[in-house]
Amino acid sequence: MVELWGTLVPLIIGSALVPVQIVATVVLLRSSLRTAVAWVAGMAAVRLVQGVLFGLVFAEIGAGSSASGGPGVVGSSLLLVLAVLFYVTAVRRWLADDDPDAPPPKWMSRAESMTWPSAFGAGFGYVAISPKFWVFTLGAIGAIADARLGRTAAVATFVAFVALALSINLGVLVFAAVAPTRSATALERLVGWLQRNNRVVVIVLGLVFGTWFLIKALWGFGVL
Repeated sequence: MVELWGTLVPLIIGSALVPVQIVATVVLLRSSLRTAVAWVAGMAAVRLVQGVLFGLVFAEIGAGSSASGGPGVVGSSLLLVLAVLFYVTAVRRWLADDDPDAPPPKWMSRAESMTWPSAFGAGFGYVAISPKFWVFTLGAIGAIADARLGRTAAVATFVAFVALALSINLGVLVFAAVAPTRSATALERLVGWLQRNNRVVVIVLGLVFGTWFLIKALWGFGVL
């Protein structure tokens, strides 16, 4: 279990701490709380669908993997892909000012006037077309399959992963619902900080987690 969460925690942090994703949630709150909730629900729905579609496949593959205590071949391969992805993201962010995770500018310009069905579709599409989020979720599914927890525990662990991957956005929604007046100023400050420090956050996360997943992948392949 410790080994499993050693893989899941970096995936959760990498999924949750995406500055533009949080900024979009705050921008949609200017329209309405329901619209922002729909955006977050759309992002959650994609991951749940991925869990249903790929969970059984990974479980079957994991059943035939080595029980050596480390991740299996499939899990190690996904960890290696994750390492490369984190490194590439860090290098791209270091060399260029554009954010590869940012939604199209046209989308952001009309976010405040979105209806809640449109916001749900935007959240669904935002995660569905992002290669990075696909690899994050598949990495989590692969790690859970390798851990061989049993069906009920595996489902509960994946649902926990989905909730924690959206924890910052969920926290923003709860704050806005409980204290709408006070939250407005605080969330605008949060948006300003994220916009100013977006580049540093992405680079640091990319280097730290890229190295972590590279070590775990090499260990799984028996190199280390």
